[in-house]
Amino acid sequence: MESGKIKKGAGGRKGGGPKKKPVTRSVRAGLQFPVGRIGRYLKKGRYAQRVGTGAPVYMAAVLEYLAAEVLELAGNAARDNKKNRIIPRHVLLAVRNDEELGKLLQGVTIAHGGVLPNINPVLLPKKTGAEKEPKSPSKATKSPKKAAA
Repeated sequence: MESGKIKKGAGGRKGGGPKKKPVTRSVRAGLQFPVGRIGRYLKKGRYAQRVGTGAPVYMAAVLEYLAAEVLELAGNAARDNKKNRIIPRHVLLAVRNDEELGKLLQGVTIAHGGVLPNINPVLLPKKTGAEKEPKSPSKATKSPKKAAA
């Protein structure tokens, strides 16, 4: 009857000692993004017949890095516009002004993002007449007609 001391559902622990608190794979990897959920999506999406144990960890790390990068740049854009909240416009400005992110999200449309401010130099007004006057007397002395006379 000694074996009766082992509690039911002890999970192989002799004597039914204190249960260890489970540690998520995200915590083990030191990530904020959910490793387990990404692993489940990789399996459910049937991208491959088999998914290794390191694949969701690596993918979660990459996604977390990209999210942090975009949020940092969008936060800077919001601060430049004297705003406390990030709106889609700030995300667009962040992505389009960064060379690598712009290339990654080249064909992506961000809803309510607008466009980058850009004025073609041809459309800008011509220089004022005050700046042209000092140049014209110097040109007059170098004209070929006056040099021949």
